[in-house]
Order: sequence, then C-alpha cells, then structure tokens
Amino acid sequence: MTLDDLKRHLSLPVIGAPMFLKSGVDLVVAQCCNGVIGAFPSLNARPAAELDTWLHSIKSRIAEFEQSSGKTAAPYAVNLVVHDSNDRLDEDLATVIRHKVPLVITSLSAPDRVVDAVHAYGGLVFHDVITRRHAVKAAECGVDGLVLVSVGAGGHGGRLNPFALIGEVKQFFEGAVILAGAIAEGRAILAAQALGADLAYIGTAFLSSTESMASDAHKQMITECTADDILYTPYFSSTYGNYLIPSIIAAGVDLEEAANANPRNKDFKVGKERPDAWKNVCSAGQGVGQITTVTSAARIVEQLKAEYDTARRTLLSEINS
Repeated sequence: MTLDDLKRHLSLPVIGAPMFLKSGVDLVVAQCCNGVIGAFPSLNARPAAELDTWLHSIKSRIAEFEQSSGKTAAPYAVNLVVHDSNDRLDEDLATVIRHKVPLVITSLSAPDRVVDAVHAYGGLVFHDVITRRHAVKAAECGVDGLVLVSVGAGGHGGRLNPFALIGEVKQFFEGAVILAGAIAEGRAILAAQALGADLAYIGTAFLSSTESMASDAHKQMITECTADDILYTPYFSSTYGNYLIPSIIAAGVDLEEAANANPRNKDFKVGKERPDAWKNVCSAGQGVGQITTVTSAARIVEQLKAEYDTARRTLLSEINS
C-alpha cells in the first residue's frame, strides 16, 4: 500500500485519532464509512483476545456498507503502544499481522520491529512524535509517515508550535506528514495542508460523537468547555497531557497542585491517590471550544467537509482575484 492508496477513497484528508478508552468499533466504522480514516488503540479492546473480535467486526461491517452503498470506505488503522510497559504488544502485533491491518500507528518507543512486520504484508506504519529528535529516530526505523503531535493536541500533546515542528521535520523526512493539535474544523484541515501536511489528525472533535465510547458526562463537558478550560499537566500520568479543568475539580484534585506538578514525579501524598487519567479525569485538545453539540460522526464529517470546501473556495478565489 502507498500513501496514494490510503488517500484514494477519502472524502477529507483526515485520520480520526485513536483515543484511549474512547475509540471503538462503532466510531471507527462510522468514520471509515464517511470517508475518513478511523483508528483505535489496540489496548481499548479488552482482554487482548477481544482485539481479534473487534477487527472481524470492523471488517465485516465495512464490507456490508460497501456492498449496500456501492461506495468504497476509507481504510482503518490500529494504534500500537511500542513500549516495554505494554505486555500485550507481541500478541496484539500478531493479531494485526493476521488481519493485515492497512495502517498501523505506533507510539512511544522505536517501532522498528513493527515496521518490518507490517511492511512484510504490505501495510503502512505511521509513528507519533512530539519533537524533531523523536522524528529522526522514527524515520531511521523506516516508518512511512510521522504524526506530528504539536501543542494543543488532546491526550499527551506536544509543546512545539506546528509551524516549527512541521518545518523542521520536512527538512529531512520525505514520507507522509500528518499534523495533530487543535484541529477541530475544516479551515484547520486546509491550513494543515498549506503547512505541508498530507493529512490532519483529529481526535477531540470526535470525542462528543454519538459513536464515541466517552461517557455522556464527558461528551457534555466537551460541548461546554473552551480552550481556557484545558490544563496541561503531568500530574496524572507523569507525562504532560491536556485535561479538562472541570473534570479535575470534579475528581477532587487541587487545581493548583495539578498545575504545579513536575513531570515523572510519582511521589503521592500519604493517604492520597491520584485519579486515573483518561478514565476519571477527561482529556481534550485546545480545539474543544469549537465543539458545541453531541452528534453523529457522519454529521461531524459532513460539517468538516463543508467548512473545508468553503475555505478552499475562498482561498482560491482570493488567490485568483
């Protein structure tokens, strides 16, 4: 598979970011059937044997859609955490290989053995990075694309401005570039392309979809928050991430303590446990203020496409005037 093969049946140049505990079969199928790449972390399928069931379901439901509609759905992707702490990696990778997943998105450590395994059956591998140094290491492993997680992204977002990160990466990397970070509407997708990205990576906009596995309370909170309600802190997972302040307060955490936390400091106060990130404390990116309703993934893609097409026509008109 090539990047052109991956993009051929897309209605928008978009990957639905794999969201921990939030992206599941329903969301991935809805995204793919509406023309954007749907993705989920393998760790969302629990226990590990469930990953095989999820992939069978995704493939069969997409096949049913294609047969009934006469359309070709977008490809799907699985996110693998390539790190020593992931004791499921070998089993999950074997399942991915068995199903010949078209796109594998890796994160954390060097993905060299995943690259070799996925390339062996003709799949593509993209790797999440937040710095130039990480990008260089991933490129040396032979990845097909780099997901540049810039400032403002949900989850473990990076700290670099997208202009700086994409500019430096494109100096040495000739593969696919995917940009992440506060992309929540169609104009931002076009802006990502203008910067040189092949695809935009969108997570938070799909968090409030009816197909998302996020709780109703999380979805409602997303529609009520703005960028001012995001706190970037390592308090919950010892690595910096973006979290919704109302959920931090609701979890009984002192906001000042969370704001002043140091990275990789796991020394908890006596008798005090920190709430689990992603489960008890809700994450979102800085584009959250542009999300105002809980609606279907189909409607989200439709709105993104309308905004994208309008922005593109406007830009072309201004260029040609």
